[in-house]
Amino acid sequence: MASYAKDARCTAMAEALVPLLRRSCPEGAGGYGGSYQVNLDDEEAIGLGGVELIRAAMRKAARTLGWKITTIGMIGTRHGTMAVVQDTREVPEEHKAVINDAMNERMRAALHKAWGEPGPAIVQRGSVALMTQEFRAAVAQASA
Repeated sequence: MASYAKDARCTAMAEALVPLLRRSCPEGAGGYGGSYQVNLDDEEAIGLGGVELIRAAMRKAARTLGWKITTIGMIGTRHGTMAVVQDTREVPEEHKAVINDAMNERMRAALHKAWGEPGPAIVQRGSVALMTQEFRAAVAQASA
């Protein structure tokens, strides 16, 4: 596997990702519990350097924030190319309730959608669709 550590595209993408990753952390969680996922058309991901470069940029940005991470990158899924980064650090006791509440809200929103419950969907901060739009805008701005 190629190293993207010194690739200018990776560095620019990582710099653009830092504020997005920071914002993915639940409010009041002290910077813990963040995760970020983008779903791109396969051709779009290739145009940005491929899933491995995107994952490398996610890793680099997450490490800037002090995250211990897990990343996933898949091409050809039913959603196109998917890239994910997740903060896996042990959450300090004073932030656990906030993290658990945020996780429960995400689960409630997903179940609301999956079960087709009537009424408006629960407002979801940081949906994958929104994260993907933010990612595209940030990368385009960094490339300009």
